[in-house]
Amino acid sequence: MTTTLLLTDPLFQKHDPGQGHPESPARLQRVLGVLASTPVAGTVMASPRSATDAELAAVHTPELLAYLERLSGHRAQIDPDTQVSEDSVDAARLAAGASVQAVEAVMKGQATNAFALVRPPGHHAEPGRSMGFCLFNNVAVAAEAGRRLGAERVLVLDWDVHHGNGTQAAFWGRRDVMYQSVHQFPYYPGTGAAPEVGVGEGEGYTLNIGLPGGNSDADYGMLFEEVFLPVAEAYRPQLVLVSAGFDPHQHDPIGGMDLTERGFAAMCSAMKSLAERVCDGRLVLLLEGGYSLEGLSQSVHACVEVLAGRRDSFPTGPTHADAKHALNASRDALRPYWPML
Repeated sequence: MTTTLLLTDPLFQKHDPGQGHPESPARLQRVLGVLASTPVAGTVMASPRSATDAELAAVHTPELLAYLERLSGHRAQIDPDTQVSEDSVDAARLAAGASVQAVEAVMKGQATNAFALVRPPGHHAEPGRSMGFCLFNNVAVAAEAGRRLGAERVLVLDWDVHHGNGTQAAFWGRRDVMYQSVHQFPYYPGTGAAPEVGVGEGEGYTLNIGLPGGNSDADYGMLFEEVFLPVAEAYRPQLVLVSAGFDPHQHDPIGGMDLTERGFAAMCSAMKSLAERVCDGRLVLLLEGGYSLEGLSQSVHACVEVLAGRRDSFPTGPTHADAKHALNASRDALRPYWPML
């Protein structure tokens, strides 16, 4: 029987970037409210632990860790997008810890899969810089935990509408963690062009597909089926992580995509099936963006249903020419490393 571990804590809602900020406590409140009103069988909810100094230091520089420690207990502005309140650093440390705990649970067989319902998000946080609503890079910390627990190869798939520059930077020169991203481009933070494929030993282990906006569930299905999944199958990860941002939803006030809840469920289902084929189902989702309260909460619920056993397929239908163009640009950049493309 599938056991899906959901990790969350009231402390996450005490991270308050300020009135009018899109990354508000209401996001997680709505998600948890929907999960409470429409429970999903086969899920278990638990409170996480905080990340240790060593777990954070596996990704982040001593200078960044010291800087954030000085901000703990204070309200401050890190950059034009990123504000912290008195509890934010503690919440961020707990979010990173939840990510590690989710990985521990699936690597040790205590859960089939897991979803860390956390905030602040993480994928913009670079090894030496907090930015873009993010303090610590939760998925990078989780990937390092997976490596320590014996996963020789870890796959990170990022479907947030924004490119995860921090995650890319963390593993740019490595092949033990593959980073795949589909995102709006050009858009914040400006990274994620098709030719960005990694360097040195990591060359060919970063895959970026940047879409212009307005793209549909069917477009995303084409990218998964023609690029992400074939490469992932060849890579054969021993742990699959998803930076699950829901701002590509068609109602999101920040993103410019046209995805529906069923599109997110289809992406989740594709990653779950991949994990079942190559790594005994070891799959962890970590919450990133998503700023339509209704779109976010319904899409998270749809993904939790998939984790707990539902299957979803990408809808058939016409795809946009610009999505095909983006796919071909990425395929051209990656074909020297992945001949099946």
